Amino acid sequence: MDCHIDAFLNYLSVERGLSQNTLSAYSNDTKKFVVFFEKRTVPLDRIDRNEITLFIEQLQRDAISFRSIARILSTLRTFFKFLSMDGIVHHDPFLHIVAPKQTLTLPKTLSISEVTSLLNLPKGDSPTGIRDDTMIELLYATGLRVSELVMLSMDAIQFEAGYLITCGKGKKERIVPISEQALAKVKHYMETARPRLLKKKGVASVRHCDTLFISQQGKGLSRQCFWKQLQMYGRSAGIAMPITPHTLRHSFATHLLAGGADLRSIQIMLGHADISTTQIYTHLERKHLKQTHKKAHPRG
Repeated sequence: MDCHIDAFLNYLSVERGLSQNTLSAYSNDTKKFVVFFEKRTVPLDRIDRNEITLFIEQLQRDAISFRSIARILSTLRTFFKFLSMDGIVHHDPFLHIVAPKQTLTLPKTLSISEVTSLLNLPKGDSPTGIRDDTMIELLYATGLRVSELVMLSMDAIQFEAGYLITCGKGKKERIVPISEQALAKVKHYMETARPRLLKKKGVASVRHCDTLFISQQGKGLSRQCFWKQLQMYGRSAGIAMPITPHTLRHSFATHLLAGGADLRSIQIMLGHADISTTQIYTHLERKHLKQTHKKAHPRG
């Protein structure tokens, strides 16, 4: 089984160009599958619809969320299609399997006033303070995924044209507009803070480090490091709920929609392959309208 999984992950990496984060998720999903069926000692070619149903029931007993179960089943469908292409199995046990229905979970967003408090929060004049301020501004201005943000290269920002080029899921490039304010902060960071972060590392590091946002060690910043910094700034700004980089991405899309942007444009800027993924923000906007009506109408 391990050999089949290794071949499957290699296929996803080489043939479909999936990111390392996505490959890690696929690997974890298939491991859950393997552990379950190794305990049951069921051969791969004997797994049928009933066995898959038992597997789903076990996931539910393990308190795995509906969303995660749906993702696991999607992974395993792809896995069995791969096995079928290689002639390892000759049937599809997922043919009539439907994932358990999940309730719609709306993403958490910040209000415009909360975002303003976060952006206006003084972060200091140190190189790391200027860097963090720039990253937070850029994240809200563009709606990038945090993985896209930390991987931006020095030449990703097109200052004259007013946009950046990022590489998203499936290694697909897309162009995202940037506000003048965000561009000004990026330029300030590149001219003042970044050289100071690299100064200790010498000329060789300056020449070889192409990542835009770097640590005090002169290397690319990790997602986890930025996440921790963002949470700290959120608390300092008086924001009650814990915030993540994705909270700003959701806020970017929600505020665009509230401001009159069309769904198709938001889809392109976010890099969603399917517009149905973007449609979640219409639910958020309707929820906001209902809350506004309840608060403002005399008989709300």
